[in-house]
Amino acid sequence: MIRAAFRALCIGAALCLAACQTPPVAPTKPAPAASAAPARALYTPADFASLPGWNDDAVEAAWPAFLVGCRALIASERTRSTWQAPCGAAAEVEGPDPSSVRRFFETHFTAYRIADAAGRDAGLVTGYYEPLLPGARMADAQYRVPLYAPPDDLLVVDLASLYPELAGKRVRARVDGRRVVPYWSRADIDAGKPQLAGKAIAWVSDPVEAFFLEIQGSGRIQLPDGSFMRVGYADQNGHPFRSIARVLIDRGELTADTASMQAIKAWGRRNPDKLPALLEENPSYVFFREVPAPEPGTLDARIDGPIGSLGVPLLAERAIAVDPRYVPLGTPVFLDTTRPLSNTPLQRLVLAQDTGGAIRGIARADFFWGFGETAGREAGRMRQQGRMWMLWPRGAVLP
Repeated sequence: MIRAAFRALCIGAALCLAACQTPPVAPTKPAPAASAAPARALYTPADFASLPGWNDDAVEAAWPAFLVGCRALIASERTRSTWQAPCGAAAEVEGPDPSSVRRFFETHFTAYRIADAAGRDAGLVTGYYEPLLPGARMADAQYRVPLYAPPDDLLVVDLASLYPELAGKRVRARVDGRRVVPYWSRADIDAGKPQLAGKAIAWVSDPVEAFFLEIQGSGRIQLPDGSFMRVGYADQNGHPFRSIARVLIDRGELTADTASMQAIKAWGRRNPDKLPALLEENPSYVFFREVPAPEPGTLDARIDGPIGSLGVPLLAERAIAVDPRYVPLGTPVFLDTTRPLSNTPLQRLVLAQDTGGAIRGIARADFFWGFGETAGREAGRMRQQGRMWMLWPRGAVLP
């Protein structure tokens, strides 16, 4: 009976559920959803001198991100053999000396232009950030919007245990009597259907800000005593993400060129009575965990960023989220794009240390702008075209 229920769940997963990866450490954003077989990527070797802006970039600024990424790559048996040589050589580099760091990357890596099977190398580059929200650990008249930890009845179903052809595919579910069924949607959660009493780790005042905190995947809560609480992605309800920006565009309430995060927040302030129904158009729901502060004086404390899917803190303006089917986590990437709403070049070395439910595609990237209001303004307006070159360890087999 249970096996039959699992089979039914597998069929449903192909149609409507997200098969989320379970990362080694809670990532900043929901893990990618299931999709059809991935498209084929082309990796074409390129000289470093041909990378637009390579010689002008302060590549040493990315050095802390590379070092902290090496920690995770060497710790994993799956990636150790690929990364042992360059990460070991990094210990001999006089970082962050600019010439030493540049010489290190040019010596130990080969740059590969990333394109699809037809040779197209341009893709969408968006932005994200770590927001700051006022809030409290306990609900009161001001703070009434909960941030929940994962519920006790949320199941993670590893489909490969029954169907090897679905290796790597997992769905979120719950038990209903003798059936395994999809987990509750956002509308169900808002209606109080799951048992979440005592599961709130914090409370905030603005439902729109809480919604965008889910999309960013991590943030900081400023408590009434002035202290800060950092929260990060812990799990997700398994439903596919649906863009509320697209909903507003389809309704004619926003246009494609004005549907930024800021515009959506402004719409919510103008339409508080319509806001709950709009948010429930996205059935995906993110659960959080409290993230402890890094030890003072450590590399993590220097970086002072949220934890990405690689399990290391993200360095502002030097980390991106990628589709790991095409760019393995931890890989240095040279990004060629433009700043939000402009033609001003944004060309720099970044580290692929995060993933995201909407970050799907061969040349797709989400640029991490950092923490706070200024970063949020840039992230909310960023929807540029860009190209990427993957820096892969010399002599290692391509992904």
